Amino acid sequence: MEKLIEYILRFGNLNQQQIDFIKSKTTELELKKDDYFSEAGKIPKYIGFVLEGVFRCCYYNNKGEEITNYFIDEYSFVSDQQKFEAQATATDYIQAVTDCKLLAFTKKDWDALSNTIVDWDRIAAKITQKCLTDAMDRRSPLVSEDGTTRYLSFLEKYPMLINRVPLSLVASYLGVTQQSLSRIRKNIL
Repeated sequence: MEKLIEYILRFGNLNQQQIDFIKSKTTELELKKDDYFSEAGKIPKYIGFVLEGVFRCCYYNNKGEEITNYFIDEYSFVSDQQKFEAQATATDYIQAVTDCKLLAFTKKDWDALSNTIVDWDRIAAKITQKCLTDAMDRRSPLVSEDGTTRYLSFLEKYPMLINRVPLSLVASYLGVTQQSLSRIRKNIL
């Protein structure tokens, strides 16, 4: 809980009463590996703050291939923010790559924060902007780069994930086959 509060306080000031109110609106969730936090075709139920574990955002392309866009790990917010706010049907999936623990807010509780805490909308907008910026920075690299460059970029962006994420998902993120990824890794080591 303290990591969530520390994170939020980076974007604005809150008094103890407001902090206690935020804490009262969270629900602790645990997802097992491969569980979905949000699914395409369904309205997202939560915004979450990851305490433990790794999520990935993915979709299926027009060939039916699963494509991983980016990964989200500890002490970051996870959500399909636009669809959550609009209570619209999601087009992407957010899936637990590992067993995960998070603090989650329902739409009702998120709205209660907005309706009760004077500066919440400004704080939430800053958090959302940071999440969007991070997501864009973490998006899978351009396919115009060679596989080795993309893999080295992955190691730079996600240094703590290489031993936590299955290589099949890393390959999907990089836009290469698993065999190509194995060759790339072998040549680098």
